[in-house]
Amino acid sequence: VQLQASGGGLVQAGGSLRLSCQASQTGYYTLAWFRQAPGKEREFVAGINRAGGYAYYDNSVKGRFTVSKDRARNTLTLQMDSLRPEDTAVYYCAAADGRFNYPRLPVRFDIWGQGTLVTVSS
Repeated sequence: VQLQASGGGLVQAGGSLRLSCQASQTGYYTLAWFRQAPGKEREFVAGINRAGGYAYYDNSVKGRFTVSKDRARNTLTLQMDSLRPEDTAVYYCAAADGRFNYPRLPVRFDIWGQGTLVTVSS
């Protein structure tokens, strides 16, 4: 599978952005969003299982971000609301095969898209 992320940009605190990840296929993979801020390690943001029926989130974004998958269009989206300056990072989409249930560690994801920069100003 190949992944192509888009949708990043500059937004004020409290605003919203919607990220998209176009995949060559989605049916056999757990898909997720990660982010990496300058000087920090890459961290899990949100994921969705292969069937698309179960989404899981890091506590820092729960209630503000929504991840979804459109299997017909092979797209993964991340709706980000109530953005905060600490959400500023490069965001990556990633795919993992079925070895692990609801993976969160970057090492458990085999395929990565290029990043898209999200900047939240205060």
